Amino acid sequence: MKTLIVEDSETLNAIYQAYLDGMGLDITAVTSLDAALECVSGQPQELILLDVELPDGNGLDLLAELENVSPKPLVVVMTGHGDKYSEVAIERGADDFLAKPFDASRLRVTVRNLAERFQLSQRLSSLTEGLTHLGPMYGRSAVMQAVYTQIQSIASSRATAFITGESGTGKELAAKAIHDFSDRAPAEFVAINCAAIPEDLIESELFGEAVGVRGNPNSRNGLIPLAEGGTLFLDEVCDMPYELQSVLLRFIESNKYKPVGGDVEVYADVRIIAATNREPLTEMRDGRLREDLFYRLHVIPLRMPPLRERDDDVLMLADHFLSVFATQENKPIAGFSDDARRELKRFPFPGNVRQLSNMIHRLVLMSHELEISYEALRKAISDSELYPSASTGARRKVMVDVSSSPGVEIEPLSVTEKRAIQAALDACDGNINRAAGLLEVAPSTIYRKIQGWKNGDV
Repeated sequence: MKTLIVEDSETLNAIYQAYLDGMGLDITAVTSLDAALECVSGQPQELILLDVELPDGNGLDLLAELENVSPKPLVVVMTGHGDKYSEVAIERGADDFLAKPFDASRLRVTVRNLAERFQLSQRLSSLTEGLTHLGPMYGRSAVMQAVYTQIQSIASSRATAFITGESGTGKELAAKAIHDFSDRAPAEFVAINCAAIPEDLIESELFGEAVGVRGNPNSRNGLIPLAEGGTLFLDEVCDMPYELQSVLLRFIESNKYKPVGGDVEVYADVRIIAATNREPLTEMRDGRLREDLFYRLHVIPLRMPPLRERDDDVLMLADHFLSVFATQENKPIAGFSDDARRELKRFPFPGNVRQLSNMIHRLVLMSHELEISYEALRKAISDSELYPSASTGARRKVMVDVSSSPGVEIEPLSVTEKRAIQAALDACDGNINRAAGLLEVAPSTIYRKIQGWKNGDV
């Protein structure tokens, strides 16, 4: 919570900040009414600890100013003249009252109670706003309403969670929302992409290193101690080396680990949320994901739907991204043409929300008009395609002479495979799940092929 302390004594300001240390507050301290008014007008505050007798006026006058502030912060009035000011402070809108002198315990209890009230109001507000968004996730479709409800249910639990979904659907945003709506929110949310770290370094990244490992004279902390009291998000967990998965499983079950090269076990209170863009059951059956780890992670599953399953959310998201990026880039772009909006609804966006966001950002950067046209959108869509057209893809053919079939054209199997996948995608309007059904393969197989093409593989 953004917290403002208004106290004319710099000594007491320092004491109160020390009292509140470790509570997850972002504290600013001022010593006058004018400075307090400047802070409130300059940046929204969520909690104000307010002294009454200030050198340039009565602190209670600030309460009247706060009536025009939205959202209105919670206010605790502090004074050594309790009988004189307590009733007046509450009548003017203060949320609580502290009679000076008070000790650290009394202040912390008061602030903790108000923080819980603040969190509850935020959650209730998000339920109302859930028709349009939850935290950084936007969408009013029925499937996203279900996601919002699941996130809030998962947030109230301490169990591990497993998020599945295609690339670009917002799995990390969902994990962050689970953390933010849980009682772990004051602590760190730490994310690691298991596919982006070399295999020989993942264990060190997670658990840290003891003194002397890799010739380092000092110990090195990992991400798990950094996430103490909070949440560790393991993205693409199916790419974690198989041998390390057993170490992770033991940590999840015991909350204990050994730094690499160390002999002493360390306890850490960390919640694990994992995610994958693959089919976890397939990964388990194919031996890439340990069965015991799968069932330990899969306590609370959450599926992030692809954009093509989200009805008209694409238009809402496009408007949202356009507003954000137009403001960010200082471009006076009002919206999309009617033809462009129809095209947005038609295109399947195989890269999901991430592809849409990147495409809108590029459109804003390149646009010199007040409206995004159909032509500009089609060019941006063409530039953002995740998979190349089969007609433009490289096709290598060789002529071979064999006794039974002279002059037969032979093309590499990878090219034949690519043409078959592209034909299925074209027939299914880009729907990877339906294309996988036609080809009788798992959707994850097509995802991996597309990613390979994007990386330059034939």
